[in-house]
Amino acid sequence: MQIIHSEFLKSANGTQGFYQDAVPEIAVVGRSNVGKSSFINALTSNAKLAKTSSLPGRTRLVNYFSINHNLFRLVDLPGYGFAKASKAEQEKWNGLMQAYFTQSKQLKMVVLLVDIRHEPTEKDVQMLEYLYYYNISTTIVATKCDKVPKSKILHYIKVIMTKLKVGKENIFPFSSETKYGKEAVLKRLDQFIFPDASRAEEE
Repeated sequence: MQIIHSEFLKSANGTQGFYQDAVPEIAVVGRSNVGKSSFINALTSNAKLAKTSSLPGRTRLVNYFSINHNLFRLVDLPGYGFAKASKAEQEKWNGLMQAYFTQSKQLKMVVLLVDIRHEPTEKDVQMLEYLYYYNISTTIVATKCDKVPKSKILHYIKVIMTKLKVGKENIFPFSSETKYGKEAVLKRLDQFIFPDASRAEEE
């Protein structure tokens, strides 16, 4: 799949703003400052699509983006683990994410971002367990691969594998700067947006 068109649709601060149509959705989640906006911009080749910031905790709403004229939507969820946010704010963001996960009818997969340079946090582990609990298909993308030597990428992937207890085939190294791993991630999205076509290719 190639992304040839992308645009911001809207932000939602509650369930009344969620889409309830038949358009497939891929959600992006991760701790604050892991690079969600940069990931979305790199994946879509649209540097102005999602607002980026050097300040963590900027994404506080559910942000929707139309991909290839609503062939599917990318959904940017609030970052978690932002220490400077008040407890009330964190509970609000968590509640918003939980509502999205449990009420979005067309959610096909969640992309969980982790920083390749650091061992996944306990909140990353909790998020993955939460997604498993609700039987939501999940792909792990290890961001910021340009910040480590290429020869060390496999080493860092093994650290993530151990902490999250997942296989190597479910972790995709990625760099928003160099676009390393972009094609592999797009192919992965294909498998969930067009599962019948993917199965036909395998046969």
